[in-house]
Amino acid sequence: MDGPMRVLVTGGSGLVGRAIERVVKEGEGREGEEWIFLSSKETNLVSAEETRAAFQKHRPTHVIHLAAMVGGLYRNMRQNLDFWRDNVHINDNVLHMSQEFGVVKVVSCLSTCVFPDKTTYPIDETMMHNGAPHESNYGYAYAKRMIDVHNRACFQQYGLRYTAVIPTNIFGPHDNFNIEDGHVMPGLVHKTYLAKKEGKPLEVWGSGRALRQFIFSVDLARLFVWALREYDEVEPIIASVGEEEEQSIKDAVDAVVEGFGFKGEVIYDTSRSDGQIKKTASNAKLRKYLPDFKFTPFKEAVKETCDWLAANYEIARK
Repeated sequence: MDGPMRVLVTGGSGLVGRAIERVVKEGEGREGEEWIFLSSKETNLVSAEETRAAFQKHRPTHVIHLAAMVGGLYRNMRQNLDFWRDNVHINDNVLHMSQEFGVVKVVSCLSTCVFPDKTTYPIDETMMHNGAPHESNYGYAYAKRMIDVHNRACFQQYGLRYTAVIPTNIFGPHDNFNIEDGHVMPGLVHKTYLAKKEGKPLEVWGSGRALRQFIFSVDLARLFVWALREYDEVEPIIASVGEEEEQSIKDAVDAVVEGFGFKGEVIYDTSRSDGQIKKTASNAKLRKYLPDFKFTPFKEAVKETCDWLAANYEIARK
């Protein structure tokens, strides 16, 4: 395309949006580019009218689509219909307006929950539609899968190269640290902060056996910017640390405990669900493109997240 990019980032005030804003400021941005970070406070993307108005106002050439109705395991289990409907509307509105307004490229954010529950490991990009997702969050998972369907159809019908990145478990500063409805890592960080402050034991939901690949939001942000500039496939790409970097929830608890210097007792409540025991993803495709990409060491990233919550507790989403 001619001229500088004007990039609209939906979900711009969320975990990944804030991280992209940070890496753009710290050197990933290029001269003449304009980066617009759209938040849900400004535009309700569930509404077709509001989405159209945002595209009319900003006239983007490129879009990074992060906006979604999100929540942790327990909220998903309660509200599958809401997760399905809101996310289908958001995704259709953003992708359709992108096409209508001549956006050159869209990179959307999926999730490893799009993959089938019953599968072989490691999971790779070709396996998304090979079976039903886990029943706990099927509404969200199917809505996210439909982005891939939309992208393929957009390419087939209009030749547009809209694509998606599939991150594993994201964490970092500016996360939603809600204990009831948040994801595993921010929930642990918040619980540990409170346990230390109140001098109480740390209670962890589940057995601690479940395995996850965690990706620091700042690393993911750098990969999104790379994908927007360089990744030319319509088929999605998994953004993750390698299989050898998989951590148990207990490993994550230990890293958070160390991050805060928590000295109290840790109790595992095994009456609570573990969710999927594992969803190991292969990052072979990413490594084919970026063999030398360096991920932030896990404990260092956890420590930075703990420090951020402690310093910003009053303003943090929780």
